[in-house]
Amino acid sequence: MRQGKEISSVKNSIQTRLSGVMLLVLVFALGINVFIFKQIHTAVTRIDAVFSSNTAVNELSESLEQVESTVYEYLNTKSTQALENYYRYEQNYKNLIEELNDRNLDNEVKMLEKNIRRMSESYLEQTNETVQAKRGRNVEKYKTSYEDENELYEYINVYIYKLNNLRFKTNSANYQLLLSAMNVLYKLCIFVMLVVYALGLAVATLLVRNMIRPLTALSNTAHEVAKGNLNVPQLPVVVEDEVGVVTRSFNQMLESIRQNIEQLKDSMERQAQMKERELLMETHLKEAQLKYLQAQINPHFLFNSLNAGAQLAMMGDADNTGIFLEKMADFFRYNVRKMEEDAMLWEEIGAVDNYIYILNVRFAGDITYIKEVDEGIDNIRIPSMILQPLVENAVQHGIHDCMETGWIRMGIHRNGEMLDVTVSDNGAGMTEEMIARVMAGRVDQNEEDRFSTGIAVRNVIDRLQLYYKEENLFMIESDGPGKGTRVHIILPVYKDELE
Repeated sequence: MRQGKEISSVKNSIQTRLSGVMLLVLVFALGINVFIFKQIHTAVTRIDAVFSSNTAVNELSESLEQVESTVYEYLNTKSTQALENYYRYEQNYKNLIEELNDRNLDNEVKMLEKNIRRMSESYLEQTNETVQAKRGRNVEKYKTSYEDENELYEYINVYIYKLNNLRFKTNSANYQLLLSAMNVLYKLCIFVMLVVYALGLAVATLLVRNMIRPLTALSNTAHEVAKGNLNVPQLPVVVEDEVGVVTRSFNQMLESIRQNIEQLKDSMERQAQMKERELLMETHLKEAQLKYLQAQINPHFLFNSLNAGAQLAMMGDADNTGIFLEKMADFFRYNVRKMEEDAMLWEEIGAVDNYIYILNVRFAGDITYIKEVDEGIDNIRIPSMILQPLVENAVQHGIHDCMETGWIRMGIHRNGEMLDVTVSDNGAGMTEEMIARVMAGRVDQNEEDRFSTGIAVRNVIDRLQLYYKEENLFMIESDGPGKGTRVHIILPVYKDELE
């Protein structure tokens, strides 16, 4: 059913452009953050390395102390546990000194490491000799060996202390440099965030300005048309987005109104010589058609709707702005396109849905709209622009002053070979005198009304009579002022449509 509906193709929608800008800013910000994170990670790693060098020297000193203490313990107790501890601590100390430099380099720290390594290797050989002498019960030998070993131990401690102090001085200088680098990174991070913010704001402002400029031009032109000036130039379609669709539809609508007004004027002049009865009937028909064509769009209704779209776009709601402009384009396109005598029922219902949606965007969703439609009747043909004026009349004269508590219900049901259409509201209601005036067409249509598209109820009655060649198809009921109004239409349905 809906597949037959004409849908315009939006090549470069507002939502796509906004999403592209946001994605570009986010990707740029992400790249900057990744770069800063890497720099901070590198700085932290270097800080860890600064302190790890002093930690390694302390660990070397502690391991040397453990070896010396276990040798001393074994010499005094000759226990198996002390011997096992000695071998374990000896192996650990060997592993630590293997990480020290063993080459001649023009660097004081590296040369200290080399001297410590060489003395440590000699020290371990001496401790091993002392332990073996103790195990062989060679008292004189292990005493002499222990004294040599202890002397080496003292030298190594002095060198380790000197290495630790030297590294501490070097690391302190490096630490100050790293702190300076971290401070620079901190300032860089703040600067980048400000730049990204300013860039995003500038791009967003430029994009919004480009979107609002054609809307402003369209609004100004619609304002001129509202003053009665139909000779305004056509607006250029700048971008193929939702605004472009509405602009193109507005141009087509304006041109169509001009052409059809001229055609109807010429037709009425040519038929001026017809017989009196035919002249009266044809004049009635042409006047109804002329009102329909001229009222396809009330310029004030278009002007106010475009202002609502502009405000929605200025709020930055791209998704809802796109939907609103698409609904407007569909609604006005339907008005312009439906120049023939009839339309499908589903098209008429869609026009009502779009009209209610436009009003709800303008008035923050205050209109409660209830729709009850039987299944299987969507393809029944009826005169075009019949349902929407009835709903419009319910808004304009029914719930105008009570939108927050008011409601509108549209029911469409098939009753045999007839189609029952009811539009009701719980609004202002009508007196019998008011109903009689409307049915007689003695109520002036307010073309400047802010809710109106311009099609009067009497226009609907006239076109129903002309289309079906029957009377008494249209009824208005009300229990009185303040008790709501019901509009009831009975439409004949042809047998081929029922099948």
